Amino acid sequence: MGSLVRPLLHPALKEGPHLRLDFHTHGKLAKKLPFSAVYTDWLFGEARRAGLDALCLTEHFNTLHFDQLYGHLASVSRRLGDTLELPNGLRIFPGMETDVAEGGHILSIGPLEAILELNRRLEPHREKGQFLPFASLMDLFDQYPVLVGCGHPYRPGGHVPQQQLQRLDFLDLNGKDLAMDPDRARTLTCGLGQQLGIPVVSGSDTHQAMQYGCVTTVFEHSCDSLSALKAEMAAGRDEICLSDSAAVQVRAACLIKRSLKEIHALGGDYVSVLIRGAGA
Repeated sequence: MGSLVRPLLHPALKEGPHLRLDFHTHGKLAKKLPFSAVYTDWLFGEARRAGLDALCLTEHFNTLHFDQLYGHLASVSRRLGDTLELPNGLRIFPGMETDVAEGGHILSIGPLEAILELNRRLEPHREKGQFLPFASLMDLFDQYPVLVGCGHPYRPGGHVPQQQLQRLDFLDLNGKDLAMDPDRARTLTCGLGQQLGIPVVSGSDTHQAMQYGCVTTVFEHSCDSLSALKAEMAAGRDEICLSDSAAVQVRAACLIKRSLKEIHALGGDYVSVLIRGAGA
């Protein structure tokens, strides 16, 4: 296994068929807002323009219209290995982010059919007070061909039991946490990965496109299957790349997200406001 504590580098173009991947993203502005195909299409267009080759769509498991989001993506993409490839070339690894009773968030990545079936099976556990314990959720995931990771393991409110964490495939060095306190996020998350022998990768936690590219994981080889992705992670053939502007990107994205949610709450069309502003 390669080095688990990867350097934080500044993004740079590499020669050859590398893969610039974001492990933790969302396809909606917020989980309580209705699905918008226009917003999602715009979002993934921005991901491509930000230099991403692929992303893991770790949408909240209890988001409104989870099935509609994936149904739309399936209708506008082609299957390429375990990914959905959009017309702009962006590859999407289907996934979701699941709350557990202990307070943490667990990321799962897998074939579209597996993610949709898991989401249906988790329907009785979508509300706070009904979330599955971590061990029970892992028992469920063990029945499917998915990669499983812990999202932002040291964010306040997360209490995933460490004695169970060796069941995971990866840890998420999260863009929001890096933007707030990069030294703490890196030291704690990479230290835990080294302690457990689990690869550490990076995710931006994007809900709003300004955040794309704040942190990415660049693999030496391109891949579109879960088995190949797992092998690249295990071998340590990747670098975590942190943008110089990560803190500004995250703060701006959070501000825009709050503003757009307020437009929606006041009865406005936040999507048309956003798209008009983007084209100005």
